[in-house]
Amino acid sequence: MALRPRLIKFFGLTLLTCVASPAQTTTKVSFTQDVAPILTQKCAQCHGPSLAMSNLDLRSRESALKGGQHGPAIIPGDAANSRLYRHLTGQQKPQMPMGGRLTDQQIAIVKNWIDGGAEWESAVTVQATAPARQFTEQQRSFWAFQPVSKPAAPRAKSQNPIDAFILAKLEANKLKPNPPADRITLIRRAYLDLIGLPPSPEEVEAFVADKSAAAFEKVVDKLLASPQYGERWGRHWLDLARYADSAGFKADEARPNLWRYRDYVIQSFNEDKPYDRFVKEQIAGDELYPDDAAARIATGFNRLWPDESNLANPILRRQEILNDITDVTGSVFMGMTYGCARCHDHKFDPILQKDYYRLQAFFANIRNDDRASLLSGQSAVEYRQQRAEWENQTREIRARMEEILVKARADKTREGIGMFPKEAQDAIFTPPEQRTPMQWQMYYRSASRLPTDAALAAGLRGEAKQRYADLKSELAKFDHLKPAEPPVAEAMLDASSKAPPTYLLSKGIWDAPEDEVQPGFLSILDASPAKIVAPEGGNTTGRRSALATWLTDPKNPLTARVMVNRIWQYHFGTGIAGTSSDFGVMGERPSNPQLLDYLAATFVEDGWSMKKMHRRIMLSNVYQESSASRPEAARIDPDNKMLWRFERRRMEGEAIRDSMLLVSGLLNPKMGGPGVFPPLPDGVTHGSKYLGWPVEKNPAEANRRSVYVFVKRNLRYPLFEAFDFPDTHESCARRYATVNPTQPLALMNDELVRSWATALASRVLNDRGLVPEQQVERAFRIVFNRAPKDEERETILEFLDTQAAEITTHPAKNAAVAAPDGMDPARAAAFVD
Repeated sequence: MALRPRLIKFFGLTLLTCVASPAQTTTKVSFTQDVAPILTQKCAQCHGPSLAMSNLDLRSRESALKGGQHGPAIIPGDAANSRLYRHLTGQQKPQMPMGGRLTDQQIAIVKNWIDGGAEWESAVTVQATAPARQFTEQQRSFWAFQPVSKPAAPRAKSQNPIDAFILAKLEANKLKPNPPADRITLIRRAYLDLIGLPPSPEEVEAFVADKSAAAFEKVVDKLLASPQYGERWGRHWLDLARYADSAGFKADEARPNLWRYRDYVIQSFNEDKPYDRFVKEQIAGDELYPDDAAARIATGFNRLWPDESNLANPILRRQEILNDITDVTGSVFMGMTYGCARCHDHKFDPILQKDYYRLQAFFANIRNDDRASLLSGQSAVEYRQQRAEWENQTREIRARMEEILVKARADKTREGIGMFPKEAQDAIFTPPEQRTPMQWQMYYRSASRLPTDAALAAGLRGEAKQRYADLKSELAKFDHLKPAEPPVAEAMLDASSKAPPTYLLSKGIWDAPEDEVQPGFLSILDASPAKIVAPEGGNTTGRRSALATWLTDPKNPLTARVMVNRIWQYHFGTGIAGTSSDFGVMGERPSNPQLLDYLAATFVEDGWSMKKMHRRIMLSNVYQESSASRPEAARIDPDNKMLWRFERRRMEGEAIRDSMLLVSGLLNPKMGGPGVFPPLPDGVTHGSKYLGWPVEKNPAEANRRSVYVFVKRNLRYPLFEAFDFPDTHESCARRYATVNPTQPLALMNDELVRSWATALASRVLNDRGLVPEQQVERAFRIVFNRAPKDEERETILEFLDTQAAEITTHPAKNAAVAAPDGMDPARAAAFVD
């Protein structure tokens, strides 16, 4: 019986060979009536003039004979050796067309045509584009596109519906869940999970002593109320947002005010901002909540794109920015890989190329404002009034200063944009009142090339330089009228009330526009154009507001599912759907789709509250299970997809560093503000002017939580990089957990880590009156939250005895106490359990 599938496959291949056997008499076929329709409908979309994948163009006989990067596609008279035929039959991989297969009759037609000489009427060409793509019933019924409905929990002994769904899956596969974890493990799990720090010995002792049924519930509530919760869970969101404090590419310029976005995220998590509001603020906070400074900061989500500011083509630069925003919006909020549709219809998912540019059209009018004022209400009114008074009093002086700079400004501008395309140069020199929306886009994307007043003044010479200096001194006399600069953020906003047109781009090429498209959503969910309502009296289009409203509509089947899956992933290491930013055909199917829908529906019912979702998950039995492995369960479910045990996993580099600082007594709990610059190991910068940073003069500032360490795109902090800190040039849905030699070397030899270990030893030694056995016990309680095992205690005491002759001073004693492997504080931070 085991051979039957092979026999079936063998007979199937034999049948196909018989259908198109070289021994058969070649049947005359008509290229126009028989072959051209097949090439048009099945091949031209990928191998036509609009997209020649593998450099293969099948629009004419000559191009087919020439072939692509792998040689000719057809050999007239020899179908068996023609690449086109071999790909169609699957004899050469991949089988074509992608995502489907021709019928045996169609394959026979192509074979007979090639064997007959591959005649091609000169007047006939394959259509430039394939017919409009129609979604199949299978695509429309795909799980991720179905409305979220709240299933009834299966009947089970547990009171928590989450456990009911888990137990039903386990029982169906004849599995049982693990018993509960011990209480020390459980409280460490909760602390490291929710705040990224281990509990103190006193907190562990209090929990172990609390025998009430609500003991763990009280721990969870305490941690969710802690400001350290936002620092921990905000970091997860920053991975998705590709957060960095610098621009990337060669120069990697600092973005000095983007830290406000990081602080906004932390604050949003701490105050349990409803997720739908959180999304709306980041997509269109300036349009929907114009008087809310936090919403203005939130638009920094779309300011986080990596950028080559020195790019000599502002049109191309704008298109690359829009591509990044489109890709990230699709993956983060919808869990769909939109980027594949930039050049052609998605090969696996029902995402049209038109959908890509319909989504991009929502952002067609945006520009960045890196000095966005955060004043609002009366403060903003007073600032504008005072600023207007200063401008009125100094208008004549400033006009005279500009007269001196005007010629130099024109010359320096021409010099700075000399390599720009002509239309971009024309846009910059067009008077502001005459610029079109697209010309304004070119102007804003050219800002880094335009000279500043300070740079122009520095280039003045002779009399002009003196006159400018005199006017500057005269202007300074009015400084008492000038208002203090307001706090600012790096934000996104619309350039005007009218957006430039958006075109579908052939092969995704910036200067190959095809049809114009209007803002719209994923066609398989909603093919109608977006309903855009521009805010009254605002210099904005309202496009992003329409997108934000659609994304957060409870009827949208993606947004809530994607977010609860992410929350589950960060609690258990893997989402219910394992590919948390790819809910498409190539992504992993949910291991428990009923549970995923239950959580998504409950999430919306609970007002999109993330803290309530944490609470539901953590108070379940499945979260509180032991992580011990059981061979009989592992045989049935080796990947633990059904969660018969809690998955033991390594913590991120930030949690490892923070935990080491905490147990050593050095962690600075100060929150917020610009990024900090801890010391870097020798040799990291390699002498490059683009790498490195100014180390904090105050060591306490360097010892703040890791979420506040400056994120430089081209220089990841080495300890974080060793433990798989993501590449911040793109969104990171899930971090890797590699094992490499750099990790133990960093934890054993790094000067900072050794100094933290010494500080831990000093903390233990400062507890007066403890004998060595008690000191070992105390260190273990601080670091591991448990007593040492007998063999651990004996090893450490033996080591201390061998070092007794050298321990003559307190620092030396600190070094000895810190040296044993069992005392390494990093080990306590490395795993959740």
